[in-house]
Amino acid sequence: MDIKGKVVVISGGASGLGEATARHFLSIGVRGVVALDRDAARGAAIAEELGEGYLAVECDVADADAVQASIDAGIERFGRIDVAVAAAAIGGPAKLISRKGPIPMDRFDQVVKVNLYGTVHLSRSAALAMTRNEPNADGERGVIINLASGAAYEGQVGQVAYSASKAAIVGMTLPLMRELAEHGIRVVTVAPGAFDTPMYEQAPPEVKEGIVSASLFPKRMGKASEFALFAEEIVRNAMHNGRSYRFDAGLMLPVS
Repeated sequence: MDIKGKVVVISGGASGLGEATARHFLSIGVRGVVALDRDAARGAAIAEELGEGYLAVECDVADADAVQASIDAGIERFGRIDVAVAAAAIGGPAKLISRKGPIPMDRFDQVVKVNLYGTVHLSRSAALAMTRNEPNADGERGVIINLASGAAYEGQVGQVAYSASKAAIVGMTLPLMRELAEHGIRVVTVAPGAFDTPMYEQAPPEVKEGIVSASLFPKRMGKASEFALFAEEIVRNAMHNGRSYRFDAGLMLPVS
């Protein structure tokens, strides 16, 4: 898909991988970015910086109606949705059994609702909008990029909820692609490894040091701008479809 002039909706679009993707896509000629994020102040600040091409919408992706309203706002501003990137996520670290007792199920539910339900909410609303697009020469109408995590494969201690939510995203990639193919909509999942984003700001320094020491090359955490470049490649190249890609420089997450 030629990305120039297209409209991209990004959940978590005011921080981390989502923000970096929004900035990059605007720099290469998309017509607009609809950035869904709970941090309204941060979204407003970015909109002030980037201008009319960046529409910040305060949104809790766990709320299906709020996501649909955000998509509607994006269509009202820009006229269409061509690409969706589901980057909103929370960590919610908690052991199944700790000194305080079993994992509080409200914490487990919150992680699943934001990470998994939020991804489904964005996919369903964006895909419906994409079906109204005129197809290109390949018959393509849209692209959905969902974010999983290396934790979908090697969850660390305390990532029961997070790993479950991200593994589910990997699991639904193929059936989504098979269903949406008839509409000319591609579906790809990216499982980033350790990227230097606000999510890792919550981690103790020794955790980050352990991840870096476990990395072979490059011996550092990933940069959000590197993820944005990969997202661009997925949109541009129609052969990316129905796959879950590990994007982690070969990193195997340590036990804890």
